[in-house]
Amino acid sequence: MRRDTPRVERLSGMDAGFLYMETPTLHMHTLKLAVFEPMPGWEAPSTEALLQGIMHRLHQLPPLRRRLVETPLGFHHPVWIEDPDFDIEYHVRRATVPVPGSGRELDDKVARLASRPLDRRRPLWELYILDGLEQGRLAALVKVHHAVADGVAAAALLENVLSVTPEEPDPERVEHWPVDAVPGTAALLRDAVGDHLGQVRRLPRLVRRTSRNVGALRRHRRETEVSTPLPMIDCPRTLFNAALTPHRSFATTSLPLDEVRALKAARGVTVNDVVLAVVGGALRRYLAARGELPDRALVAGVPVSADDAADIVRLAGNRVSNLFTSLATDLDDPLARLETIHRVTTEAKEAQRLLGPDTLADWVQYTPPLAYSWVVRQYSRHRVADHLRPPINLVVSNVAGPRTPLFVDGVRLRNIYSVGPILEGVGLNITVWSYLDHLDVGVLACREHVPDVHLIAEGLHEALRELTESAQAPV
Repeated sequence: MRRDTPRVERLSGMDAGFLYMETPTLHMHTLKLAVFEPMPGWEAPSTEALLQGIMHRLHQLPPLRRRLVETPLGFHHPVWIEDPDFDIEYHVRRATVPVPGSGRELDDKVARLASRPLDRRRPLWELYILDGLEQGRLAALVKVHHAVADGVAAAALLENVLSVTPEEPDPERVEHWPVDAVPGTAALLRDAVGDHLGQVRRLPRLVRRTSRNVGALRRHRRETEVSTPLPMIDCPRTLFNAALTPHRSFATTSLPLDEVRALKAARGVTVNDVVLAVVGGALRRYLAARGELPDRALVAGVPVSADDAADIVRLAGNRVSNLFTSLATDLDDPLARLETIHRVTTEAKEAQRLLGPDTLADWVQYTPPLAYSWVVRQYSRHRVADHLRPPINLVVSNVAGPRTPLFVDGVRLRNIYSVGPILEGVGLNITVWSYLDHLDVGVLACREHVPDVHLIAEGLHEALRELTESAQAPV
């Protein structure tokens, strides 16, 4: 059923910003890799069965039915509409992992698929069913543009298509849903003018709130003894802090959650502190082995959800801010590294609270689309990142996932790996997603700068072992 009057939904400045950041070498899609373990008697579904199964679930995944419509002349951020030409066969594809079908071959296949940008003329996602894995396993790789969903929204979408028992009945079948006619130029410009006027009315209040919050932050920093790293100023250069190419390297591994929680309890820190300390230990070892370890500590950007606990479940969009913390890679002692990270990260959280988690999102609402896109393209085209200090060294993200086994069509979810994009000058992203009793880790890098990304993933285990042994050693 087509709606003659389109239900236009304007992208927020933050969502649209992920579109403006994209270049031929910087792909702003996120990756979700689910590995399934078949139950006894299970048979791999045919391509037709997969298409039908996904079509029947699309009413539970509303952002995956929408596509972009640009505002003429870049006069405002783009809008979403329900795609009138939606074609499920374009989005769902099959691929075979090379023999012997181990985790290494799966990672290499994902790296190649991750190196291709999404088509903006269609809804911004693709699903690859990957067969040929050892022990009869099946994997599903979902590429979703960051403009569509952040980690919290992606987790909610995942819960909508998975069940807690293998015998759960099929979802209610919905064959059709309302779609939109593409809005015309006059309608797009009229809506853009109205939205701009609303932003102008809200601007004085935003200025007052920001000024008040910045003042509170300055007063706090004069009183505290712990300083947080400043983007670019405090960031050393490393081999993965350079201009990007289109090619990606990818690796996965899993860490025991119980061991991480034991360290949390023993040292009075958070799970995220332990994760950051493990990442810091692995990168210290990796860079030192190549004679590339800088004297200064690496600086990590850590995405933090800005959702309120009382908010309803969100299936789309981005409500996230970033804090900047040290990975203490300049310290050799694993426990000293953990304690330093805990102090700096605690201070970074307080600074973020004082500034306001939504302040950045509110200001990027005023981003001029054409100017932003032009600057980013020039920055990428002229490889400016090769000549400047990076804003941060890497992104480290930690997402709390489900603690109970999940199934889809009688198949048990074994692992769920996730990773966000890498950026110009920030060519490494490490994302941790907890599931059951383990932490599933995805590592994404620029292939030309970090071709041996598996060594970083493997180094996480050694860093966790060192940290555990140090915590258990007698004082």
